[in-house]
Parts: sequence; structure tokens; C-alpha cells
Amino acid sequence: MIVTFKLFNKWQTDIIEINDISLKPYINLKSILVPRTHGRSGLNRLWTEPAPIVERLMNKMMVPGHKGRKHKLTSGHNTGKSTKLYKTVEKTLLLIEQNTKKNPVEVLVKAIENAAPREEITTIEYGGARYPQAVDTSPLRRIDISLRFMVQGSYQKSFNSKVPIEKALADEIIAAYNMDQKSAAISKKLELERQADASR
Repeated sequence: MIVTFKLFNKWQTDIIEINDISLKPYINLKSILVPRTHGRSGLNRLWTEPAPIVERLMNKMMVPGHKGRKHKLTSGHNTGKSTKLYKTVEKTLLLIEQNTKKNPVEVLVKAIENAAPREEITTIEYGGARYPQAVDTSPLRRIDISLRFMVQGSYQKSFNSKVPIEKALADEIIAAYNMDQKSAAISKKLELERQADASR
């Protein structure tokens, strides 16, 4: 007998389909009750299995920013309160379910697929001069960038305003799901791909 858990004891995750073939191995939708594995999701030390996608969203929300300007630091030691973020993400998913009448994890996965940039630019040095060069983005980085854009966009909307982070994050994910350019993640993705297209 196979026992399956629902995320937060509310939503089924292992039946969700991922349309983007390249992202399929990197979006973990295995059934889990509490999305806090503390890095124990991998089968061995070589990280053969990524953390659940909702946990990766929570980890992105704990990344420290604001050193000199808004969200300058995009990675580093996660010092946030995981219990507070656990409740925040649960409220966000509830808001998404109320607004869309769909499984909120399915909405999140589709939003990540829509907001994941396929190309970006890097700088190469040739003959003492630096030039921008378009490069393809790896699938794992595509997910990381889309989650980062969503979190930073929602934090900027809720920072110094009366909008709670749960509402801002839910609106951001729904906008990315609908491919709406009001979403910070979608607008930044289009800007990245436009710059890459100009740097070919």
C-alpha cells in the first residue's frame, strides 16, 4: 500500500503535470506533508534530487537582501525565520486557491515555467575590450532566477506599504501564471531575453 501525503495536508502535488520538458527533472513534486527537508531531500551527498519546489520558494524568501540598495544580495546564508515563512507560504497558497479555484501548486509550477528565462547575457573579454554575449540558461538556473524574480518583485510591492507579503506574493504568482506583464518576473524575463537577442 502506497501512502501519499498532501502538501500542508491540503493539496495533492504528485499528480501535477510539468509541460516544459527541460524543467521536468528539476521540479520536485513528490508528495510531502511539510516542505522543510533541511537539505535531506537528496539521495546522497551529490544532490541527486532537488528540494521540493515549495521549499525552494521558501528558501528564496529567506535570502538576505538590502545592502546599500534593495535586494542587492541574491544569495548567501539564509537567516530568516522558517516557521514564519512556513505560515506565509501556506497563506499565499490559500489566497491563490481562492482567486483561481485551482490547485495552487499547479499555478506556481506554471508560473515558474512562464517566468523562467531561456537566454541571458554574460560578458566576454576579447582583445582588452569587453562584449556582452548571449548564452543559453541551464534548467536549474532558470528555476532559481524565476523564483528570485517573483520573491523580489513581491517584496518590493509589500515593502513600506500596507500590502502584506502573502497578498503581494499571491498576486505575483497569479500574474506570472497568466503571462501578465504586471508580474515583475515576466517583465524581467522579457527584458533579459531582449538584451540577449540584441547581443547575438
